[in-house]
Amino acid sequence: MESRFAIVHYAEIGLKGRNRSFFERVLAENIVKRFRGVDSVQVERLPGRFLVRASSPLSESLWEEKLRTVFGIAYFAPAIPVSKSLEAIEEAILRNFPQEPPGPFRIRASRADKRFPLTSLELERRLGEAVRTYTGRPVDLKNPAITAYVEIAHPSAIIYFTRKEGPGGLPVGVSGKVGLLLSGGIDSPVAGFLALKRGCRVVPIHFHSQPFGNWMASEDKAIEIVKVLSDWGMENYIYIVPIGDLQQEIVLSAPSALRLIFYRRLMLRIAEKIMEREGGLALVTGDSLGQVASQTLESIAVISQAVSMPILRPLIGFDKAEITKLAISIGTYEISIRPGEDCCQFLMPLKVATRPTLKEVLEAESGLDMERMVRHALESMRKVELDLS
Repeated sequence: MESRFAIVHYAEIGLKGRNRSFFERVLAENIVKRFRGVDSVQVERLPGRFLVRASSPLSESLWEEKLRTVFGIAYFAPAIPVSKSLEAIEEAILRNFPQEPPGPFRIRASRADKRFPLTSLELERRLGEAVRTYTGRPVDLKNPAITAYVEIAHPSAIIYFTRKEGPGGLPVGVSGKVGLLLSGGIDSPVAGFLALKRGCRVVPIHFHSQPFGNWMASEDKAIEIVKVLSDWGMENYIYIVPIGDLQQEIVLSAPSALRLIFYRRLMLRIAEKIMEREGGLALVTGDSLGQVASQTLESIAVISQAVSMPILRPLIGFDKAEITKLAISIGTYEISIRPGEDCCQFLMPLKVATRPTLKEVLEAESGLDMERMVRHALESMRKVELDLS
């Protein structure tokens, strides 16, 4: 069914009290943004929901493609607005009732506008009888083939026959800006996705080992991942930071077992400076507790000490199977498993410290001019604007 309208319901936003109008405004803006380049849509606020109006009829699949990736939406449906009279509602349902699939049906009615003369149950019975008489289909309240939804809202009634799940969460932009350390592996894109789901604006930052190793493949993967996640609201640019020469410097000056710890402390320091310029409030990593040597609690503690900015770890309690399942569902997994050397794989030691102490790390790090290294990285980095057309 093609339709110029879609009904959009939210869930968590309804609990935001005095801030609810702010969350609604950001969600409406994100919906409009999602349709740019496809159609010009307008969003009308109704009690507890939105009515989205396109300038021309859109297919059900296009409505789904765009709205299923807008965080903050609980569910949505292509819809038919009609006047709030029983006759108009009945006529619209009978005219638009789907022929497929065959089988029983049910009516589900709700009244946001309590001035409507019939209760929800009375409306369901009246409309159900009309549909049964017109189509010859039986009513089945538990296992219907088709459900017709009727919402009595302000200023009109809304009718729809399919209901699609949205991604839930909070609208991107309500929770501030964060920097994502995006490696190009499986984990960090999923961490970025979860930060988006909690309403963060996410700025991707990718480190690679240029001029050593297969850094070009690593960069290409990161850019492709950002393009996929831009559908979910990620910023449409990425910071690319080459640190191969700095890693080589660390190899020559630091104990072998602590090498990976210093790589990560350096990257956090660089990312913190980038986010200070961006007005960001936190950093996001794909750490999962105990998954690899650098993600033991001791390692996480000494790595985090390098910066004062909060570090969010959305995957901290996830196992690899859970992370992989999410990566597949959001479309980043196939990109992540392509060949492409992660910067932390460059010049990896044979043995990695799993229980480093802050004392030994600070003593070993005193031989490195970290401030100079951070400045050098910031001078070498590029901000790449992505073409999403």
